[in-house]
Amino acid sequence: MLRRRTHRSSVAAVAALATCLGGLGLTNAHAKAHPGGGKYYTTKTPTSVGSGGAVSSVDPEASKIGRDVLRRGGNAADAIIATAAALGVTEPYSSGIGGGGFLVYYDAKSGKVSTIDGRETAPASMPPDAFIDPNSSPPEPYRFSPELVTSGVSVGTPGTPATWDQALRRFGTLSLKKALHPATRLAARGFVVDSTFRQQTLDNAARFRAFDSTRDLFLPGGDAPRVGSVFRNPDLAATYKLLSKKGIAGFYSGPLADEIVKTVQEPPKRPDTDLPVPPGFLEKSDLAAYRAIGREPTHVDYRGLDVYGMPPSSSGGTTVGEALNIL
Repeated sequence: MLRRRTHRSSVAAVAALATCLGGLGLTNAHAKAHPGGGKYYTTKTPTSVGSGGAVSSVDPEASKIGRDVLRRGGNAADAIIATAAALGVTEPYSSGIGGGGFLVYYDAKSGKVSTIDGRETAPASMPPDAFIDPNSSPPEPYRFSPELVTSGVSVGTPGTPATWDQALRRFGTLSLKKALHPATRLAARGFVVDSTFRQQTLDNAARFRAFDSTRDLFLPGGDAPRVGSVFRNPDLAATYKLLSKKGIAGFYSGPLADEIVKTVQEPPKRPDTDLPVPPGFLEKSDLAAYRAIGREPTHVDYRGLDVYGMPPSSSGGTTVGEALNIL
């Protein structure tokens, strides 16, 4: 994040860093009618021109949702969370409520830069040899892919819901319910599958076939969704509705927390899979104890500019700051 010392912009530029929003790239979403009915937003353009605010994300549906939040009077924080929730629908391979990430926020009115560390944390009971296969002789580490990533062992306590909630409480004007509403509708209505989504699904097909629920969602009929088809995720829509009704307590405690912990500790793998899918260590107490952390941003001076970034546990701010100091 760059800021000239002699000028403070009042324009809200929305771009969450790391997992919360995924890749950057301005998109100008254009509606396109689908043969199955309804309008979907599929067109990406490299450059958009306008005034009053901007939303940047990798997906046109998500960018439109964030832009609409600004048009209805929401601020940058509101648009960040609405866009991030939408990316949890359209970009499940790089964004979602089961993960974590970082958020850097600039308040133009006060001139203050703030950050939220919502990175996943390891379960409290996780042993130091968790990544060693106990069934190997001599003991060997699990293979990273596909064994380790298709397991409960690699699951940390998710931080994304807590990050969304804290960002809205500290900086936003919308409730979590209102911020999640557009993404809830998107998950239920669906979005048009592009070649990237199809290829990412095919790349994970062997892993997805190890679980009935994942196979049924991502591999209907045994194949990844075709390009141009509409992909819906009603269970994710139901989860967003739960958070809208009960807040993040509906995620970090209660029946959903029970399901998360059971899935990690007793992975529901199919009997015919060749993947080992070892169990993990996440417990309900880990979920109940999770807190997103507000941290002071990194700050360096570069040629008259104040450059702010995300501090550790991220390496982004320190790496960029060091590179600029070298330059």
